[in-house]
Amino acid sequence: MQAFFDWLLGAGREVAVFIISMVPLVELRGAVPLGTAIGMPWVQVLLIALAGNILPIPFILLFAEKLLDWLATLRPFAGFANWYKNKLLHKTDRVTRYANIGLFLFVAIPLPGTGAWSGAAIAALLKMPVRKAFFSISLGVITAGIIMTIASQGVALVSGLL
Repeated sequence: MQAFFDWLLGAGREVAVFIISMVPLVELRGAVPLGTAIGMPWVQVLLIALAGNILPIPFILLFAEKLLDWLATLRPFAGFANWYKNKLLHKTDRVTRYANIGLFLFVAIPLPGTGAWSGAAIAALLKMPVRKAFFSISLGVITAGIIMTIASQGVALVSGLL
């Protein structure tokens, strides 16, 4: 793992933040603290992380269900694909109860298992309209980015005082 981070940072701080913000489950929730920790200006970190986190959303909305169904047909991936699809479907009640606002909140609150990738996959499984889902998810990503930036700046400030 250390070699991967060294390679990313060797490619440039901006590239590292952008790529990490695109990684499922890590997303900007990991990219923003990383960018802050390596001394990048918070505005730059936030903008790059937002771009990287939002970029995959349309593709996930369009292809997530098909990809999970296809993976379920492949022996080595069937268990994971079925487990992940069931996990997402279990979380759909949080989203469907409030539709677009539920999707926004699901993505916006930076908790484990939430985020743009999971939100887009849930929206795809629920067959939500792509434009509405993209808008809700994008607003959620922006909100999560602001929350993570404020939290990261607070941690950086406190660690600077110690």
